[in-house]
Amino acid sequence: MSNTSDQFHSFPAPAKLNLFLHIIGQRSDGYHQLQTIFQFLDHSDTLDIKVTDGLSIELLTPIEGVLNEENLIVRAAQLLQRYIVENKILEKSPNNEKHRLGAQIKITKILPMGGGLGGGSSNAATVLLALNSLWNAQLSSDELAELGLTLGADVPIFIHGFSAFAEGVGENLTPVFPKKYWYLVSKPNVSISTASVFTAIDLTRNTSKVNLSGDINKLDIDLCHNDCEKLVIKDYPEVAKLLAWLVEYAPSRMTGTGACIFTRFDTEQEACQLQTLLPKGIVSFVAKGVNISPLHEAIEKLA
Repeated sequence: MSNTSDQFHSFPAPAKLNLFLHIIGQRSDGYHQLQTIFQFLDHSDTLDIKVTDGLSIELLTPIEGVLNEENLIVRAAQLLQRYIVENKILEKSPNNEKHRLGAQIKITKILPMGGGLGGGSSNAATVLLALNSLWNAQLSSDELAELGLTLGADVPIFIHGFSAFAEGVGENLTPVFPKKYWYLVSKPNVSISTASVFTAIDLTRNTSKVNLSGDINKLDIDLCHNDCEKLVIKDYPEVAKLLAWLVEYAPSRMTGTGACIFTRFDTEQEACQLQTLLPKGIVSFVAKGVNISPLHEAIEKLA
């Protein structure tokens, strides 16, 4: 595609759920070995991106409490830009058009921070995929995922864009096709640091591996669990109270390291009905599980 357009292009940065999360060990470098199933939601932040001259990366909508240079959006753009320049990617291009490697970026943020929905990782992946296309770098998904992994363990799943059974630190992905339920996603008034959960002394780190001798799509997720949940409900009474309330109505589980809890329904109407009953002060939304990321549909339209 041409890089000559000066307009902003919009890209979704969707939420994900960990339908379960088992921690089966810890590596010598401190990273945890996991088994989980990721599924996307049709509920997204939106990133508007415009290609500019020079090498300036501008985030026009700073996020409160996060320095721009520490924001994963900026770091992802700078990482890709540096990789392209250092490896002379565009110099190998058959055409001789002027290559533009700057960007202005705006974010409309609706995913709660500190919720376990992968918002920061999703933002980073959206930037990598979008700028790869807008800058005409033509890196493969595997190359982008390898770059993204240096920003966060969840970034590769958003790069690849399909629901997956994940192992390793979350980068070894096997496509799966979980049922596309409707979910009520609820968040108490608390944000949880992923690092604080994974560094906790009493976090379970020795869950037995899931037996994969059969079809992974036949795995009964209800027989699995989230190893972070027990720790979080002990340390965060707000999460414990909300989870105890929700499970009285429908199957409910924490996603990732929290604090968001997803409650499963067969219909949108059922999910919306419970949403109206939520205790005061609970942030929530209703969304459908999807097995192909909305971001990939947007990237394909750019091609």
